[in-house]
Amino acid sequence: MEWLSMLAAAGLFAAACNIDTVILAMGWAVRGVRPSFGHTLVIAGLTTLITWLSLVLGRGAAARMGAAFAGALGGLVLAGIGLWFVLDWLRSLGAPPAQEAPEEGGGLVGCVALAAALAVNNAGVGVAAGAAGVGAGWAALANFLLTLAALPLGRALGDRVAGRLLGRYALPLSGLLLVALGVWQVMGGQG
Repeated sequence: MEWLSMLAAAGLFAAACNIDTVILAMGWAVRGVRPSFGHTLVIAGLTTLITWLSLVLGRGAAARMGAAFAGALGGLVLAGIGLWFVLDWLRSLGAPPAQEAPEEGGGLVGCVALAAALAVNNAGVGVAAGAAGVGAGWAALANFLLTLAALPLGRALGDRVAGRLLGRYALPLSGLLLVALGVWQVMGGQG
């Protein structure tokens, strides 16, 4: 049963980290950008490498603090980040829509830059998840596979109503996934 818990934690982590990847791919689809399979592999590989490193860093910090304390602290930090995402979204409901920055894409340099931006988003959550006990290997594998799936999913949703709804609710959805993962880790779900 422990392996099932590890897989579930890795899946929740990767899902929360890849909602923004779906949103990026939706934006690309609307603009007519279609990254090649090679560019998709670059994006998935780079985000996964940085995500894995952040998980390992969090796991290393946990080893110095003691597993039980670090697991609880990491879970609380994950839940806190998730709550912050939800609160940030709630605060933005009354604000006028922000101008979107233009999204670059297509070329290798654009893909590397976007992969780096996505990886930075994953890094902070990765450190907390690593400290909470989320397995770096499983989470990295889940992140790689979900990134590969998120890009074509985003392209498919790009101009559909479901895509616009996902874009509108991506921040609270990601936040709720992080809260669920954090609570799970605090309750003893770490592997």
